Amino acid sequence: MLDTDLISAQTKSTRLMVVLHGLGDSMEGYRWMPDELSLPWLNYLLVNAPDEYYGGYSWYDIFGKADPGVRRSRQLLFELLDSLPTMGFRPSETVVFGFSQGCLMTIEVGARYPYLLAGLVGISGYVHDPDNLLRELSPVARQQRFLITHGLHDPLIPIAQTRQQIRWLQAAGLNIEWHELRKEHSIEGAHEISLIRNFVEKCFSAESGRDIQTQNASR
Repeated sequence: MLDTDLISAQTKSTRLMVVLHGLGDSMEGYRWMPDELSLPWLNYLLVNAPDEYYGGYSWYDIFGKADPGVRRSRQLLFELLDSLPTMGFRPSETVVFGFSQGCLMTIEVGARYPYLLAGLVGISGYVHDPDNLLRELSPVARQQRFLITHGLHDPLIPIAQTRQQIRWLQAAGLNIEWHELRKEHSIEGAHEISLIRNFVEKCFSAESGRDIQTQNASR
């Protein structure tokens, strides 16, 4: 079972963002998100990865074989999503967000989880074993909506690899909105926050069949 903390929406809502941190970080590194995204109808479920890593946490081993940890963490995230109804949420009203290692796990969830989610946002990550991923796509994988961004100057995960991987996924029919930004291994600032906010709004507008932007007039 993953360690989580729920930050409730300012208004009564069943819409949720599940937030997955990067290597060595924790849920504490993402408590800024509600204020920055400024979506008063959105709940946030902050999640710690399962393995301790130099004062933070890790989703998988970056020095040895990543696959066992990726598989284990993916299953834990599936169990977390399956448990959402007990917390008053539904997967279909849930966006999964991840940065770096969390981005990789977000892509894993979006490609393999058997139920449709509201959307998936991946920042500054890459795809684990894309050939195997494409062989094991869930029946709803091509209906999922992804936003993936990456830094042109990322020194940790060079963009060329991720760019090619995303092209493969797009060519296989995955619905991925891809942005290359002038940044390093980070969340870029107001511009990228705006991209995320607009994507999340569109996801829930499509999910609900109505335009929710009017709910943000007082933002």
